[in-house]
Amino acid sequence: MDKMWLITCFIAVQALQTEGIKLHLESKKDKVQIDETTHFEVTITERKGSSNGTIVVMINNTKPGIIEVPKRVHVPPLYEKHSVTVKGIGIGKATILCHVQNETNSNSHSSLDIRVVHSMPLYIINQVIGWLYFVAWSISFYPQAFLNWKRKSVVGLNFDFLAYNLTGFLAYGFFNVGMFWVHEVQREYFAKHPGGVNPVQANDVFFTVHAVVLTVITIFQCFIYERGDQKVSLISKVLLSGTWLFAAVALVVTICHKIEWLTYLYYFSYIKIGVTLIKYIPQAWMNYRRQSTAGWSIGNILLDFTGGSLSILQMFLLAYNNDDWKSIFGDFTKFGLGAISILFDLLFIVQHYCLYGSKHQRYEVIVESIDPEEHTEKALNSYGAICP
Repeated sequence: MDKMWLITCFIAVQALQTEGIKLHLESKKDKVQIDETTHFEVTITERKGSSNGTIVVMINNTKPGIIEVPKRVHVPPLYEKHSVTVKGIGIGKATILCHVQNETNSNSHSSLDIRVVHSMPLYIINQVIGWLYFVAWSISFYPQAFLNWKRKSVVGLNFDFLAYNLTGFLAYGFFNVGMFWVHEVQREYFAKHPGGVNPVQANDVFFTVHAVVLTVITIFQCFIYERGDQKVSLISKVLLSGTWLFAAVALVVTICHKIEWLTYLYYFSYIKIGVTLIKYIPQAWMNYRRQSTAGWSIGNILLDFTGGSLSILQMFLLAYNNDDWKSIFGDFTKFGLGAISILFDLLFIVQHYCLYGSKHQRYEVIVESIDPEEHTEKALNSYGAICP
C-alpha cells in the first residue's frame, strides 16, 4: 500500500511539473531610434494542461519614459507569433518583462532589453569608426617590424619601449576580455552603471590580441638582428617586476572575495594607462640623444595618431547617441590611451619632420664621412690648380 501511494504521488508530481505554458520572446533589433518603432514577437512554444484558446500575456515596462509598449496582448495558439510594437520616446535602455496571466512557473516569464538611441545611422557610423581605428592601430605595428626586417637591425628602437608595450597590451587585453566576455564582470559593471552601455566593443578585444602577437614578433626580432649595445634598462626591469607583483597580489585578494572582479580588472586598466604614460619617454629621449629618428618608423606614429583620434571620436559619439557620458569615464583606459598616444605621436612627428628629419640625418652622414686632412689637401690642390 505504501509503495502504491508513493508511486501515485510521484506520477502526480510529474504531471504537475509538465503542466503550464512556455513563453518565448524574439526581436531582430534590440535598438530603435527615438520617435520611431520596432517590434518583438511573442510565441507560446509549449502549453500543457491548459486550454486551446488565446492566452493573455502581461507586459511590464521598466522604463515608461524610454519606450511605449502595450500593457497586455492576446497571443494566439501554439507556435503562432504575435507581433508587439515598441516605440522609442526617450534615450536609454528599458527592459520589457512579460509573463502569462495566472501562470507562476518560470517558463511562463521572459524578458527583453530595448535600447533607444538618438540616431540609428550614427550608431552604424560609430561601428564603422570602431573598425577603422582598429585597422589603423593594428596596421601601425607592421611598419616598425618591416623596417627592422629591411635593415636587419633594431638599432634606434628602444628596448624599454618594447618591454612597456608588452606589459601594457597584456594588461589592456585582460581588461577588455573581462569586460566583453565575462558575465560576472558585466553584471558588476551594469550594477554600477544602470542603463549604461558596455564601453568595450568587439574590435577592442581583437585589437589587443593582435597587438600582443605583433609586439612579441618585434621583440623576437631584437634577438636575431643587429642591436648594438641596446638592452632593457634596470629602471624598466624594476618597474615592470613591481607591476606584475602587484597584479599577482591583487589576484589573490580578489579570489579571497575581498574585492570584486570588476575592481581587479580596473587595476589592469590603470596599469595600461600608467605604462602608456611612460613607455614613449625612453624612445623620445633616445631620439633626442642621437639627434636622429633613424630606426624608429614614422609610419607607426602616423597610424597610431589616426587610431587614437578615431578611438576618442567613437567614445564621444557613443556617449552622445546613448546619452551616457559616464561611459567615457567608465572606460577611462580607452579615453586615456587615445589622448596620451596623440600627445606623444605629435612629439614624434615634430622630432621626425622638424628636428631630426631626413635632411639632418643626411648632413650628419656626410660630415662624418669626410676626412679633414684629405679635405684640406684637396682644397689646396684645387687652389693651386686655379692660381699657379
